[in-house]
Amino acid sequence: MAVSAREFEQLALNEPNQWELYCGEPRRKPGMTYEHNFTASSLYLQLGQQLDGKVFQVRLGMGHVRRSEENYFIPDVYVIPVGLTIPLRGTRKLEVYSAALPLVVEVWSPSTGTYDVDTKIPEYQRRGDLEIWRLHPYDRTLTCWRKQPEATYLKREQSGGTVQPAALPNVTVDLDALFE
Repeated sequence: MAVSAREFEQLALNEPNQWELYCGEPRRKPGMTYEHNFTASSLYLQLGQQLDGKVFQVRLGMGHVRRSEENYFIPDVYVIPVGLTIPLRGTRKLEVYSAALPLVVEVWSPSTGTYDVDTKIPEYQRRGDLEIWRLHPYDRTLTCWRKQPEATYLKREQSGGTVQPAALPNVTVDLDALFE
């Protein structure tokens, strides 16, 4: 059953489950594996320890990013410039970001792997997010889509070592620690 953006935002605020919206249809986020949750929380901690909290905030499976009134997603991890949070403070509204973000991350899970790659990552690219990651805890790989000056995305894969998100100065993520 299709719902409006307003109806979705009320649903997401009032229901105890985590809801996403795709093509106007509400969708519950399914449960995740240990490896998924460990990888996401390890990344969250690495980013949080390195980012200046007065400039950026990190979210772990909460809040929404939106491309249109029909598409709201909850990335596993994402980084928000603090300036984007100011209009939401004290409003009692659903936390939703429409502006492009510096880093949006999905962690592969058996329950969402295909959906993330086929549905969410193309939507993040349409939003114009600067860097989009898919971490695969079983294959121990990072697939990264980095926005180029001509608005296309350069895709690359990496196994192990460190990676520096292009839009987050002085941040280095240790992939080996994420995949322990």
